[in-house]
Amino acid sequence: MRLCYPSFGICRAAALGAAVLLSCAASLRAAGTPIPHGTLELVSENQWIAPGHTIHLGLHFQLENGWHIYWVNPGDSGEPPLVKWQLPAGVKADEIEWPTPRRLGTSSIVDFGYEDDVMLLVPLRAGAAAAAPRSGDGSAQLRGEVKVLVCREMCIPGKTQISLTLPVKSQPPAPDAQTVELFAVARKALPQVAPANWRISVAAARDSFTLTAKVGQPVAQASFFPLEESQVKNAAPQQFAAVPGGFRLTLQKSDQLLKSIARLKGVLVLAGDRGYIIDVPVR
Repeated sequence: MRLCYPSFGICRAAALGAAVLLSCAASLRAAGTPIPHGTLELVSENQWIAPGHTIHLGLHFQLENGWHIYWVNPGDSGEPPLVKWQLPAGVKADEIEWPTPRRLGTSSIVDFGYEDDVMLLVPLRAGAAAAAPRSGDGSAQLRGEVKVLVCREMCIPGKTQISLTLPVKSQPPAPDAQTVELFAVARKALPQVAPANWRISVAAARDSFTLTAKVGQPVAQASFFPLEESQVKNAAPQQFAAVPGGFRLTLQKSDQLLKSIARLKGVLVLAGDRGYIIDVPVR
């Protein structure tokens, strides 16, 4: 299971290593389409589309130093990238799979997003009769219009067209050697489902949520990225306390949260920058 959201994400050494791998793999592809303070390229993990199979596309952003784009929950400002697809009949793009985000901004305004080099994964499903050639190999043109907000001290909206033409073949799709490393790095950045033996609970008080996680080992630090907007006060410090076999996080409620919530969903990030998807009832 991957973290997928409806349409409307640090260890410095690890982040630098991921950026180097992404840049090397990207050099095997054509130059991206310009966006404000960066480029965007549509890439495929596979060499062709096959009816009845799912492949993955990547929205590969390369941003100038200091500029960022947003996670599905952008935080206190901004908005995530939005794609309007134009695809052949029988081919459907699923929801974006978002890498674990980072906290960006100042002490009073905190955004959730990505800097430098990041790729958003998009599963592409081809139905059994999708563009199936009657004889020989056909091709499918994949197009999309992307709206993106790129920010630093100021925000600049951008809109661009992306496209990619892939063959359509009857045999199962084979990986593309030029992008295999790019997609491997992108998948490492995706948050994982929390292990089944973790025990996570959330209790609500008048002004805060208390998230307690028993993970079977000591944890030096943790932070939480809420999936839904206006539940947690993004700029408020998240109070961490170690407990036997885990930790406790106290999260200040958003001033905009006017009624109780049934579940707290989001990404829990432990020391070392590994993200885990959680969806926990609130008591």
